[in-house]
Amino acid sequence: MTSKLVPPNPDDVMVIRKVQPDIITLNVPFYRFGYARIGGRCTIVRLQSGSLAVFSPVALTPDARQAVDSLGGNVKYIIAPDMEHHIFVTPWKGAYPNAQIIAPEGLREKREKNPETKGIGFDHIFTAANKGTLKISDEFHADFDVEYVNSHPSREIVLLHKPSKTLIEADLLFNLPATEQFSKSGESATQGLVTKIFNAIQTTKPPAMGQKRFIWYLLSAKDRKGFAKSAATIEGWDFDRIIPCHGDVIESGGKEIFRNLFEWNLEAAKKQT
Repeated sequence: MTSKLVPPNPDDVMVIRKVQPDIITLNVPFYRFGYARIGGRCTIVRLQSGSLAVFSPVALTPDARQAVDSLGGNVKYIIAPDMEHHIFVTPWKGAYPNAQIIAPEGLREKREKNPETKGIGFDHIFTAANKGTLKISDEFHADFDVEYVNSHPSREIVLLHKPSKTLIEADLLFNLPATEQFSKSGESATQGLVTKIFNAIQTTKPPAMGQKRFIWYLLSAKDRKGFAKSAATIEGWDFDRIIPCHGDVIESGGKEIFRNLFEWNLEAAKKQT
């Protein structure tokens, strides 16, 4: 399974960028369903304490290790942000054995069914019951607000890095095309029929009706009340930048983009109060 997710030369195609002094992204090509070029991204954040949090780890290459070292090298937290973004937790935990694993409910059981991912214990598991009370550590919450979107089909853990006003998320929203993530691959981020369809739907460019409909009719369909509540919580955070796992980083104006994409969910949340 892992071989399908890792290019044969990950260091050659990985784009490493310092977004700001305490945030580095590791950007890689990734194909959804083997065809849609949506890209992948790991976000490494240095906390004010000096500890590092790794959100959605990708291949742990020599260059990725150097990026970690450039921020001090003290990997304290590894976040598997949902039921899909977890494959590389194993090598990162092996390299940084003292790191604490943060993940959503159900992921540990899923990983135990696969011989390639089984055997890794989790330190902090978000559930629908504990989402409002689970505490990671004082240093973690000094830098991050957390919303566990258990109503999302993939059970998303969404972070706000408060010092930089940055929203960090996996599959809550996309910002295609994945230009940066394919920029060293020698391939276009817009090539292919399936990719073009994905790019048309998962754009944030206003009015972004494709993604608004995708969020409303698919992502939030099973639990509109819970999803709306999570959307309202996130909308209440103070952020400007959005770092998604799929597609380009939104460097500024992220709050307005979020409000547009989740407009119908936010309206539903107002009716619930």
